[in-house]
Amino acid sequence: MFNFKKKLSKIIASAMLVSMPIFAGAPSQADANWIDTIINVGVAGYQMSEYNKEIDKINKTEEGRQQLYAQMKEKQGVDNDPALNQRLDGIMSNLSTAVAVTEPAINEKPFLYFINPSKEFNAACSLGHVMTVNAGIFDLLRTDDEVAVVLGHEMSHGMRDHVVKGFKNSVPVTLIATAIASNTNGVGIAVTNVVANYVDKVHITKPMEWEADNIAFQYMANSHYNLGACAAVWQRVIEKSGSDKMTGDIFSVSDHPSHTERLNNYVKKMKEYSGNKVDVKGNAVYVNDKEFIVPAATEEMSEKVRAYYVAGNLARAFHDNGGVDATAYDGTVYMGNQGIITSLNTDASAEEIANKLNSIK
Repeated sequence: MFNFKKKLSKIIASAMLVSMPIFAGAPSQADANWIDTIINVGVAGYQMSEYNKEIDKINKTEEGRQQLYAQMKEKQGVDNDPALNQRLDGIMSNLSTAVAVTEPAINEKPFLYFINPSKEFNAACSLGHVMTVNAGIFDLLRTDDEVAVVLGHEMSHGMRDHVVKGFKNSVPVTLIATAIASNTNGVGIAVTNVVANYVDKVHITKPMEWEADNIAFQYMANSHYNLGACAAVWQRVIEKSGSDKMTGDIFSVSDHPSHTERLNNYVKKMKEYSGNKVDVKGNAVYVNDKEFIVPAATEEMSEKVRAYYVAGNLARAFHDNGGVDATAYDGTVYMGNQGIITSLNTDASAEEIANKLNSIK
């Protein structure tokens, strides 16, 4: 960087002599300030150019991806819990297959991921499809379906290069300049350090958030996961936080929709997926605008959370086979091979539920 600045200074001084032949002796203070300004602008431009090149390298090359992956694990720490990692491996495998249905490019740059020890509810996708998942995700979200919603959202950020745009637009120039100037191991290492430190602070716009939610729904539809889990995630967040307000950096008011907005969007998409057959209003599941059931709460699910799961099963059944007659077997209601609801706690019997469904479907 010092050599670059010296070279730039000589070039500018030479240009001044050529353009101003009467200039002689030491430059005035005004001239010196003007030269310094040009040099600083040139240095900043050089730094940004190098920064953008390194961002693209990290995002597109295997060497850059692996370097960032290692840096992020070193910075955040790794939770090696065997059960959680086995669950994460399964979910990421299923989602990657689902993504490839519409976006086969994922096979050329598969996601790299790890669990960090943080107990906060968060996950983040950085450059190069490198994902970090907080262990706290598994505390709040009770099923793999729900975890898949969050990871699908982050994967969609990666597939649409939202993170690249965020880094290029939001990381302070002064931070880049300081990192490049102070790092003796080269620009590449300096930029990778910046990326690793800024992974959860990059500005993702609200339109990007909506796009990621909508794409995540499609990924879920391409998989075997329950579509109702999309709304259930945000219902759990509301129940946990006791409000619809944003909490923490991941839920910044300026660039994230509210919990209720996201929940309602997912209910709307689920209804559309079902051919406008299935809806959830309050704690009740509706079929053809007629109340079908208010599912009993369980130890793991409130009435409302469970309603979204029942609706998700119904949406899949209506979408895939047009809503064949419901049957009851061993305490569970089915439409074809699709399970709809298992009678629990204060629910009516499976036979009664199947009869009710058949009368309104």
